[in-house]
Amino acid sequence: MKNNLMQMLEDRKDEIIQIRRHLHENPELSFKEEKTSKYIEDFYKGKDVKVDTKVGGGHGLIVTIKGGKPGKTIGLRADFDALPITEETDVPFKSKNPGVMHACGHDGHTAYLLVLADCLIQLKAEIPGTIKIIHQPAEEVPPGGAIGMLESGLLDDLDNIFGIHLLPLGPSGLVGYNSGYVFPGRAYFKIKVQGVGGHGSSPHLANDSIVAGAHFVTAVQTVVSRRLNPFDMGVVTIGSFDGKGTFNVIKDSVEIEGDVRAMTDETRETIEREIRRIAKGIEEEFNVTCEVTYTPDYPPLYNDPEVTEMVASYLKEANDKDIAEVKEFPPMSPSEDFAHYAKKFPACFFYICCTPKGVEKPYFNHHPKFDIDEDALLVAAKAVGAVVCGYYNLD
Repeated sequence: MKNNLMQMLEDRKDEIIQIRRHLHENPELSFKEEKTSKYIEDFYKGKDVKVDTKVGGGHGLIVTIKGGKPGKTIGLRADFDALPITEETDVPFKSKNPGVMHACGHDGHTAYLLVLADCLIQLKAEIPGTIKIIHQPAEEVPPGGAIGMLESGLLDDLDNIFGIHLLPLGPSGLVGYNSGYVFPGRAYFKIKVQGVGGHGSSPHLANDSIVAGAHFVTAVQTVVSRRLNPFDMGVVTIGSFDGKGTFNVIKDSVEIEGDVRAMTDETRETIEREIRRIAKGIEEEFNVTCEVTYTPDYPPLYNDPEVTEMVASYLKEANDKDIAEVKEFPPMSPSEDFAHYAKKFPACFFYICCTPKGVEKPYFNHHPKFDIDEDALLVAAKAVGAVVCGYYNLD
């Protein structure tokens, strides 16, 4: 079956590319992907397969491919939302929606999975188990679309789940993997520092929120340097300090917003505790009040070591001309809501390299000039197809 599947995918490479280009031209933001969801739904019309739509109360779809024999159930997930970015590439299929762009590769994720799913539907009589195709919306915006997909209950019977991400970390044909904690979790926080306003000439009659807020910004940098084990990964970023006012007026309040990344739940909890502790200290030191909002969103992404080793072996044994190299990658710093699936089921999330040909320093995901080598779309389809065949022993 594997040889048959790989040939089917090769024969439909142009179709995968055309689907990707259509999606790229018509991007939609997280939680607003109505037309994209309808496009995916229409793709499966007339096919011998069960399709659940509006999964999780949103635009998600789950396609259940029931094999010809009983066996384990796996999930294959791809996301399909875009980003609020104005595209700056010069491709002929540039975004038609101003200010919205597929700058993270989700168009490619969906394109490869649609065609792979269709091929698996045609071959389903040979599959000893069930494959659930998970077309997930809203990966980019917390709380993320994965939560709704899981809460639907339609995935409760999964034994394992797999996903990929297009990343410009090497040429098309290179596939990367890693086990254990591979992507950090993420959290958002906001601190409102409330003091007492006044005239710049009379600071003794006021209580300067900017000074207090500035001390918080400085102090919070010690969380990573002095409160975390040096071998633990953690990042605290202050992304916004809203202290704009008039030059000779002491502001009564400021708002500070920040981003937290941590490779384990324990580290993330430590950072939250320390941020709250520092805020309390600022209150005492400057006689202000600090209203703290702290929202964990995506957990750290954990690749089950046993499942990942299995995936790596299937990829290395694929013996396919388009999967040129398979190697272990180090952990990376982005966050991914695939982590929600991986907390519930033994999972593996791996990487399909897609640096455009002839480019030495590619623009990374989320850049307005982000682009991919479209040959990587076939690599993605074949790599996930090889995992399916290996998992079900369909050589």
